[in-house]
Amino acid sequence: MVDRNAGEPEGKRITFRIGVNLGDVIADGGDIYGDGVNIAARLEALAEPGGLCISRTVRDHIGDRLPYTFDDLGEQSVKNIAQPVHAYALSAASVRSLPEVAALSRLIGPSRRNRSRLAILMAGIVAAIGIGTAIWWVWPKGNSLPVPGQASVAASAQRPPAAEAKSAPHLSIVVLPFSNLSNDPDQEYFADGITDDLTSDLSRISGSFVIARTTAFTYKGKPIDIKQIGRDLGVRYVLEGSVRRTGDQLRLNAQLIDADSGAHLWADQCDTSRANLAVAQSEITGRLAWTLNMALVTDASRRIEHEASVEPDVRDLVMRGWASWYAPQNQKTAQEALRAFERALEIDPRSADARVGIARVLVGRVTNATSSRSYHEDEVQQDVARVERLLSEAIESDPNQPLAYAVLGLLRRTQARLSESRIALEKALALDPNFEWANMQLGWTLMFLGGCRDAIGLGERSLRLSPRDPNIHYRYELLGYCHLVLDHVDEAIDLLIKGRTVNPRDWFFSYGLAGALALKGDLDGAKAALAESLKIKPEVTSVSQFYVWVPWASKDRSPLYWAQEDKTLNEGLRRIGFPEN
Repeated sequence: MVDRNAGEPEGKRITFRIGVNLGDVIADGGDIYGDGVNIAARLEALAEPGGLCISRTVRDHIGDRLPYTFDDLGEQSVKNIAQPVHAYALSAASVRSLPEVAALSRLIGPSRRNRSRLAILMAGIVAAIGIGTAIWWVWPKGNSLPVPGQASVAASAQRPPAAEAKSAPHLSIVVLPFSNLSNDPDQEYFADGITDDLTSDLSRISGSFVIARTTAFTYKGKPIDIKQIGRDLGVRYVLEGSVRRTGDQLRLNAQLIDADSGAHLWADQCDTSRANLAVAQSEITGRLAWTLNMALVTDASRRIEHEASVEPDVRDLVMRGWASWYAPQNQKTAQEALRAFERALEIDPRSADARVGIARVLVGRVTNATSSRSYHEDEVQQDVARVERLLSEAIESDPNQPLAYAVLGLLRRTQARLSESRIALEKALALDPNFEWANMQLGWTLMFLGGCRDAIGLGERSLRLSPRDPNIHYRYELLGYCHLVLDHVDEAIDLLIKGRTVNPRDWFFSYGLAGALALKGDLDGAKAALAESLKIKPEVTSVSQFYVWVPWASKDRSPLYWAQEDKTLNEGLRRIGFPEN
């Protein structure tokens, strides 16, 4: 760069500063987070233009292996890092005086082996390097360089009464004010709004303990010490994040941290446009709240498993039940969830949460009743009667519980009472618009009512709210069938293939794909898909048999949807010789 700048006018010269640190980082797509990254950026700000600044960890690893003279800068207090950082510098003059060395060629030879060894070395070291230009030279003393993924929040000098972390409730959390990384007033409002809404949405998790925003905002713009915050507030988890603008795009990063150990448990990233901040804020908040809900419940359940010497209480058992249910669904996880909910109800016969949990598992069993040869009609009726009673008692105990209404909506659809299903699910979403599962279930109900266009919007919202859901194939199934019966064949094929890739055991994907491919004219592909469907579900040997397994989609119970499906899916199946009866 020195040689390049010599021939350039002052306004076009570029002078780099470099900061080098060694430490663990979290990699998420194109972004990296963590103290390893933050310290590297602070070191970069301490370097002089054209020079380098390294951490003590790097200096210790170098030892006497390299012929470089570093100046000891001593302990440096830097923004957003709780402990002082011991820094060492290599001045610009020292850099310029060094001879050029073809060191890179010794590390990277033409062989694949050398490239692999270098990749392993780099991955093992995880060195975070922050690079900035000299035009920002004044920033170390004022506004330090913003760092992607960092939150400018931390422990207050005036702390609330301390609480022992070990006694903190299992689902206890503080949402620290999200950091605005681009000093845009609009984003300041956006960042604070995200913090407020996440606090409110997480408070809806049954049994959660969420620190109020008035307390959380006392940490805004102060040095951060996650473990101290956990001790001061008596919480197990800390959520921090940031908002950054690039042109007209906004990027939001969030990290869930274990307050006991400081370990990062979960991270997520959302991108959106600035065109409509209010809508984007609602959508992002809902997505983060839902995925964070699952992360919290799953991690809390692991804690409970490790605390085997302590008799689990009702709240622990309910969390354990939901952790099993949120896992990829199968008969084993469903039974584990049911056992946990049943045990919770035994301990506390008044528990509304345990009632709703049992009802959810039983409704799932009723919905899939026709898939089990051992599940007799009298057992189905017994389960339905119990679900009715459990949900009635739960709603009477807590009329503002969205999950109870959502489970009721699923039960009513299973009973082919579609209008009542829609009313119950709309009630659930009125109580919690960000309830991802209720969005998806209302989409299914509207589809069978003939409202596929509205159902697509709900299905897409469900995907946005929970893009990493272990059971995401249900969302692809909903969207695939909606597009299929609307004769959007290309979209249907794409979605059904995605769903089949995620869960190849679900015969609905191959069955729908057979009809869609036939409509497109790919008869060989359609026949192959139908053969796959018959292999998974050999009982469905005709169009009419399909409605035995999906009775709420039949002509007499869902006439509008059936008319749409008969012109598309069924027509495609007829083209490849699939019998009507």
